[in-house]
Amino acid sequence: MKRSLSILLVAVMLLSVVLAGCTVPGTSTGGTGGTGGGQLIGVAMPTKSLQRWNQDGENMQKMLEKAGYKVDLQYAEDNVEMQVSQVENMITKGAKVLVIASIDGESLGGVLEQAAKEGIKVIAYDRLIKSTPNVDFYATFDNYKVGVIQGKYIIETLKLDKGEKGPFMMEVFGGSPDDNNAYFFNGGAMDTLKPYIDSGVLVIKSGQTDMETISIMGWKASGAQARMDNLLTAFYADENVDVVLSPNDSLAQGIVASLKAAGYGSASKPYPILTGQDCDITNVKHLIAGEQSMSVFKDTRTLAEKVVGMVDAIMKGTEPEINDTKTYDNNVKVVPSYLCDPVFADVKNYKELLIDTGYYTEDQLK
Repeated sequence: MKRSLSILLVAVMLLSVVLAGCTVPGTSTGGTGGTGGGQLIGVAMPTKSLQRWNQDGENMQKMLEKAGYKVDLQYAEDNVEMQVSQVENMITKGAKVLVIASIDGESLGGVLEQAAKEGIKVIAYDRLIKSTPNVDFYATFDNYKVGVIQGKYIIETLKLDKGEKGPFMMEVFGGSPDDNNAYFFNGGAMDTLKPYIDSGVLVIKSGQTDMETISIMGWKASGAQARMDNLLTAFYADENVDVVLSPNDSLAQGIVASLKAAGYGSASKPYPILTGQDCDITNVKHLIAGEQSMSVFKDTRTLAEKVVGMVDAIMKGTEPEINDTKTYDNNVKVVPSYLCDPVFADVKNYKELLIDTGYYTEDQLK
């Protein structure tokens, strides 16, 4: 009898060891060393067509999985209905937190009402979700400051702050009108440049400054190229444009293509000062080649880290770190926000900022 009992105990112990080494399928796509405990987090990104969103998604997934969460990462290819459907599926799957970089900040009210009924917290990622009470937090960079940095770069490069009178010919581009950030970028830059525009040192020859006219839907490079083509044909047949204010890198890519086609890049027709944002690989190559002047760098690793911290706080029932409770009114409420600080890269500092920090390798920029 004792022998039979001993054999049974050994068998039970062996079975326990086997079961301890197993993982229940589907509990987590990441490690279990963090605090996540295999809980599902939904991450909705707008598109894979822009490099920065691929980096954002990859960084979010990597950091969340390292913290022990299961991640459902989806890209909607700039299709609003697809993004709504993806978020609905995340709710159905039991996501505990939704992190959403919206395509259209006005279009998610219905699906976020569903999320609220399920007790799911929502973090707006880099783009403010508008016209709904059901967005709990916002994580982004200081978007007004992005525009200020671009404006200051123009001022300092042209030495306007040192008394240079010009006049310098400038044209202005705006981002996608369905992206709330576009208005902050534009506001920061134009507020900074306003004294020099008012005094006639900077001359917007086309006269086009309102967002309805200068905005490019979907942040499309092709749209920026077409508009730049029209501006050069209509206003710059007999003189050069000296400055082009572009809010981001995808628009800058289209602008560079237009400038090249118009013969810019020679001694008699040098490239204008051209701003950008995101430090996309193509645009860093433009910086190196002298075709683009600067790009505001928003390190997606920093933003992802802050969002993972927010998710952890929510899951623990504590308050996420917030540093802005006044700026981002979504037409229903002021959304508690965390704003990261942007900086800029140009040909003088891109190695230190982008390569030395491991954001890119030298081979990627060749």
